[in-house]
Amino acid sequence: MTEQEVICERSGHCGTITLNRPHALNALTLNMVREIAAALDCWASDPRIGSVAITGAGGKAFCAGGDIRILYQLGKAGHYIEQLSFWREEYRLNRRIKLYPKPYLALADGIVMGGGAGISLHGASVIAGENFTFAMPEAGIGFVPDVGATFFLPRLPGEAGRYLALTGARLTCGDALAFNAVSVHVPKAQHAALIERLARGEEAEAAIAAERAMPPASALLQHSGVVARCFAPASLQAILGELDAEARAGSAFAHSAASAIRAKSPTSLAIILRQMQIGAKMDIDQALKTEFRIAARLAKSHDYYEGVRALIIDKDNLPRWMPDSAESLPQEDIDAYFAPLPGGELEF
Repeated sequence: MTEQEVICERSGHCGTITLNRPHALNALTLNMVREIAAALDCWASDPRIGSVAITGAGGKAFCAGGDIRILYQLGKAGHYIEQLSFWREEYRLNRRIKLYPKPYLALADGIVMGGGAGISLHGASVIAGENFTFAMPEAGIGFVPDVGATFFLPRLPGEAGRYLALTGARLTCGDALAFNAVSVHVPKAQHAALIERLARGEEAEAAIAAERAMPPASALLQHSGVVARCFAPASLQAILGELDAEARAGSAFAHSAASAIRAKSPTSLAIILRQMQIGAKMDIDQALKTEFRIAARLAKSHDYYEGVRALIIDKDNLPRWMPDSAESLPQEDIDAYFAPLPGGELEF
């Protein structure tokens, strides 16, 4: 018997969702997206359900994102319509979570990346366990932060969103709390107790308050000044210039950040910087529609398939980007990724 990829059930007054692909770090498939959406639709009108809690099975990940291998294979076979169906329904689910009428709580421990952020950060509360590790590493595979990242990353304080999007850096539980990416720390061992409180009908805020713990320390916080200064400029060249200057002054952190950026797809970096510049003034609908336009075009680009090949398929970590520098990218090429899609826009 095939194991369920996602388990949606009612536990007392709480609707519970368990991502159940631990062998794949709970990466999302189109079937999982559809089942979660259907459960949320059902529970929204169920008077017995006071809240929803989502967790990930296994000990390593809440959700490592969308299943990149499946999307890669669809694209390589020219099945772009099926590929876009995943992003279309995933983004609609992200919006559903953002606008959900009942408290939606993500009890997230372990890896939270890409699509995992889309089904957690848009909720009413993100409850981070001690092993919580958050990243938006898409620039490393020739893609961009999506699932509403255009909305939530620019709203993080001190240019932290730009830092995360351009470098693909990881936040620990302490970092994520310090930079307002998550709501509260509840140790993993107490997540079940929190769900039991919700199942008994306790209000979400009271249940969280009863189980919360002091946040772990943040290593990133000591570099917050460097992040705020270096990632504020309007151009990628200027950002790298600031980081290089800090590195020459002795900052190993700045040197590492600059090196990380230079390893990424120049096309992705240029698109991402634009996302971060315009996203703070967008609502969730505008952000997701913009990301769908970008995704639809990246799905036919060289860098996306080359990045996935190098990092996920062959794992040689030697992507050959085209072009290989942001300076050789005409502005109109970047503008084109944000232009309306003739006859194929994301609709809600």
